[in-house]
Amino acid sequence: MLRTLCRTGGLLLKQTQRTAPKLWVTPAQQRWASSLPMNTLVLFVPQQEAWVVERMGRFHRILEPGLNFLIPILDRIRYVQSLKEIVIDVPEQSAVSLDNVTLQIDGVLYLRILDPFKASYGVEDPEYAVTQLAQTTMRSELGKLTLDKVFRERESLNSNIVHSINQASDEWGIRCLRYEIKDIHVPPRVKESMQMQVEAERRKRATVLESEGTREAAINVAEGRKQAQILASEGEKAEQINKAAGEAQAVLAKAEAKSKAIRMLSDALTEQNGNAAASLSVAEQYVSAFSNLAKESNTILLPSNTGDISGMVTQAMTIYSTLAKSTKAAPEAAVVVEEEKSEEAANQSALSQ
Repeated sequence: MLRTLCRTGGLLLKQTQRTAPKLWVTPAQQRWASSLPMNTLVLFVPQQEAWVVERMGRFHRILEPGLNFLIPILDRIRYVQSLKEIVIDVPEQSAVSLDNVTLQIDGVLYLRILDPFKASYGVEDPEYAVTQLAQTTMRSELGKLTLDKVFRERESLNSNIVHSINQASDEWGIRCLRYEIKDIHVPPRVKESMQMQVEAERRKRATVLESEGTREAAINVAEGRKQAQILASEGEKAEQINKAAGEAQAVLAKAEAKSKAIRMLSDALTEQNGNAAASLSVAEQYVSAFSNLAKESNTILLPSNTGDISGMVTQAMTIYSTLAKSTKAAPEAAVVVEEEKSEEAANQSALSQ
């Protein structure tokens, strides 16, 4: 009796399993999940799979991986959900950017089932629903960006699409892990204009770099000239300072030598026969001066008694004697004046007494 009941239940279960819908089947993508197993009283559930069991048409429980027992005829495995990460190809679609450029774009969606109950009873076809949601979200996100930003902000675009999908798929027990844009196709004319823009940008950068190099070269040359002029002026200044110091030292040396010569000459004149020596020196200078008269200029002024050397020497010695007497008389006169002043002061004091 029990065997007959089991056989009858097995036949009924086979008939119902043939007509039962299978999850993750769409006309666009032929990717099948695990086939619905037969209720054989003892079942072994594979790892990373969740088997949804209905008892008399109503949800009963979810079988965990490992050994499980079911009641034939009453219990039925209605859905088999894979808990692994699922990869879905999002078909290519057209979208219009913010600057009215039509794009052909496709992508890859990575998702995982977190709640097998919601994935089984929350939506009829989870794969189709998520694919359509990804396409519509992609269109809406692309409509917010210009063409240039679409290429620059692909990561932010992917994250926005994932966020929008997760907001809608929470009721389905599905979690979208990431979304990646595979290819972006633009119209041929737009592609040509983009290529021209890239070439223009490169030429602009080259021109800017060349101008910056020319500017830096000119600045370096001007800076070098400035430093050269500064160094030249400092060298000229040091040269002038050294030259002035040398001339001052030469003047001092000449003055000191002249003063020594004058002192020596005055000492020599005070000695015996000093006047004769002075007369000899004046005569020698006179002869030397007349010997050099015609060497420096063609115009010469000569005294009337050019040939009278003795007269010239006598005249020079007379002038020297007069100056010497006046030099000696000046201190004597000062002494006399002081004596007269002292006598006048004495007389005035006597009269006052």
